[in-house]
Amino acid sequence: MNMRAPRGTQDILPGISEKWQYVEQKLIELSRCYNYKEIRTPIFEHTELFQRSVGDSTDIVQKEMYTFTDRGDRSITLRPEGTASVVRSFVQNKLFGQPSQPTKLFYIGPMFRYERPQQGRMRQFVQFGVEALGSNDPAVDAEVMALAMNAYRGLGLTSLKLVLNSLGDRESREAHKNALVEHFNPYKNELCSDCQLRLEQNPLRVLDCKKDKDHPAMESAPSILDYLNDESGKYFEDVQKHLQAMDIDYVIDANLVRGLDYYNHTAFEIMSDAEGFGAITTLSGGGRYNGLVEEVGGPETSGIGFAMSLERLLMALEAEGIELPIEDSLDCYVVALGEKAEQEAVRLTYNLRNAGIQTDKDYTGKKMKGQFKAADRLNAEYVIVLGERELEQNAATVKNMASGDQIELPLEEITKYVKQELGGRE
Repeated sequence: MNMRAPRGTQDILPGISEKWQYVEQKLIELSRCYNYKEIRTPIFEHTELFQRSVGDSTDIVQKEMYTFTDRGDRSITLRPEGTASVVRSFVQNKLFGQPSQPTKLFYIGPMFRYERPQQGRMRQFVQFGVEALGSNDPAVDAEVMALAMNAYRGLGLTSLKLVLNSLGDRESREAHKNALVEHFNPYKNELCSDCQLRLEQNPLRVLDCKKDKDHPAMESAPSILDYLNDESGKYFEDVQKHLQAMDIDYVIDANLVRGLDYYNHTAFEIMSDAEGFGAITTLSGGGRYNGLVEEVGGPETSGIGFAMSLERLLMALEAEGIELPIEDSLDCYVVALGEKAEQEAVRLTYNLRNAGIQTDKDYTGKKMKGQFKAADRLNAEYVIVLGERELEQNAATVKNMASGDQIELPLEEITKYVKQELGGRE
């Protein structure tokens, strides 16, 4: 019997989970600054949603989805990414009918892909993402990229690179697709089997191949930027102007395509240049997906978004030597000596916690010395000592562990005193 965590998953233990909580809270606060509201979608969806939105020809759909048949004989898939679920919810709940547009949403949650586990890439991983639906304004594209960049900067990262490209509109992509087919066809037998299939189904994704990236034909492949029509070219220029207005540096990479079929116009990735971060430098990516809402049954609605891996974000923080300001301390520890004191310690601990004071006590029958050692290990700021003598006087001793100062107070005054000493928190 295998009782270990499945391959590609991990336990996030105390000591590490606090870092996750800190990062998640910072991302939530930043999202609110940009007026994005949280959405929580199911962890699993009908398989057809991802087949239609992500694309039948993508590696995700063909190789990486966790798909099963439920007891109702329905094909169900654990979500491999967040955008499709958000768009499905947008359509199902008619969010397009709300008076305030665009609809600006963010999410944090687990995603699932069956791929070879490696550092920072798990089979169950956590993504933070945002989606803005209902605006064709290139300023929204710039806003989404600014939010992503500020998410990293706000946590202290500096070794960042924003990589930008345009995939153009339908007309531009069709012209580019034909040029790619003409360019790669003479080399078709030299490409990997996946790329041979992509050349027929989605030629743009040949440029995203990891196996054939060093093939000479890749370097000389036609650039999408040479095939943008006037409208697409103007849109891309406007996106860049908005980024420049916010003093956000970027580089243009005409081979940046992203791995999902629903992207058009703006595509971007944020990468880490930190030394020692690893061979896979991408931290997050996203782009515009006009047409996706219609694909899942909604009205014509434009959209743009991005998603970032929290695992890779934490890796980047470690690579840059950034220590998060995680508090590893306890406000109060109650030391009890004797059966009567133990009963009073339960009541006092309860009252302190109800007052918002982080409090703990011994539950293993330790002697007084052992209880003080436990308080030290927990970095308790104050220790409250209840013994037979103190109880006879209806009092307790409060000790400041940093200064060593201590004071004896009536039991009814303990909570108020500790709260004042800790800064009068509510």
